Amino acid sequence: MKHTLPPFRADHVGSLLRPTRLKEARAKRAKGEITADELKKVEDDEIKRAISKQEEIGLKSITDGEFRRSWWNLDFLAGFDGTEWTKLAEGIQFKGITTRRDAVNVSGKLGLTRHPMVEHFRFLKSHTKQTPKMTIPAPSALYTRSGREMVSEAVYPSLDEFFGDLGKAYRKAVQAFADAGCRYLQLDEVYIALWCDPAHRAMLKERGDDPDQLLAADAELMNEAIAAAPDDMTITMHLCRGNNQSKYLGSGGYEPVADVLFNTIDVDAYFMEYDSDRAGGFEPLRFVPKNKKVVLGLVTTKSGRLEPRDEIKRRVEAATKFIDINQICLSPQCGFASTEEGNLLNEEEQWAKLRMVVELADEIWA
Repeated sequence: MKHTLPPFRADHVGSLLRPTRLKEARAKRAKGEITADELKKVEDDEIKRAISKQEEIGLKSITDGEFRRSWWNLDFLAGFDGTEWTKLAEGIQFKGITTRRDAVNVSGKLGLTRHPMVEHFRFLKSHTKQTPKMTIPAPSALYTRSGREMVSEAVYPSLDEFFGDLGKAYRKAVQAFADAGCRYLQLDEVYIALWCDPAHRAMLKERGDDPDQLLAADAELMNEAIAAAPDDMTITMHLCRGNNQSKYLGSGGYEPVADVLFNTIDVDAYFMEYDSDRAGGFEPLRFVPKNKKVVLGLVTTKSGRLEPRDEIKRRVEAATKFIDINQICLSPQCGFASTEEGNLLNEEEQWAKLRMVVELADEIWA
């Protein structure tokens, strides 16, 4: 079956390892040794190089690698009115590392005047011959990471009002990307997958949140954010269990959230982490409606080892017991650099994995 609309048979989540030249330029900018314009020149050059490489290996969806960001989520959230950068008392604890203490809190009324990442998308669109893909965090990212303590009670005594304004701000952002010509938008949703982990559910309860109520609230927020998107815009959701310097946050299959995930949230497709036993089996895919697609993240970004191709093909075949083959696409399980530090592999290994995804998709859906 010919497949010409996103998500593509061979696709990818979005972020790419930051080149050394870009890392050095960002470090110099942080020290005041170069200007913002000089940093932008390096970003522009490296993004154009990454675009060319993606096109060269045969990808049909092209991203800017998130090269202008430090974090997959925080840089975007800081673009809303009413937010500001701050520091946590301590970083987020992954399995084996602790993140930087950076955070974004809500200190004023949420809104959107002009988001800087719309210009980032325009640059991407103007430099690729393929389909430009924009990646942004899902609305849940502003609350779930740290909870109530990051939302001013003076500004928002009621969380209902906060969630209402958050949904409206996201709706404006989606519309701004659409107006800029974006027709492939991905919202990165880490937390729904984490709520399949009993330890994370317990953590939410300890701080005063109900995971089931948050799941319902986040589904409603997501639908509000994309409600006015053009009919010809493909909107996908990416799910994972944490991705920072090749470490992870949680474990647990999708079964506890599958019905809401697939039948309440109005996205077109789902990028799903499936590179390890921590993600569980394919059984939850039985809930996927016939008009939606799933991009199986069977290739890991957490190491440079290339998976045996026959193993990937066998796993795709196993998934077809629960979902039709024509509803399936293939990708790595996450980005290669959810933060600017990047995962523990090199650029050559990164491109080899993406090339393998393209080649395998050509073979599976020949």
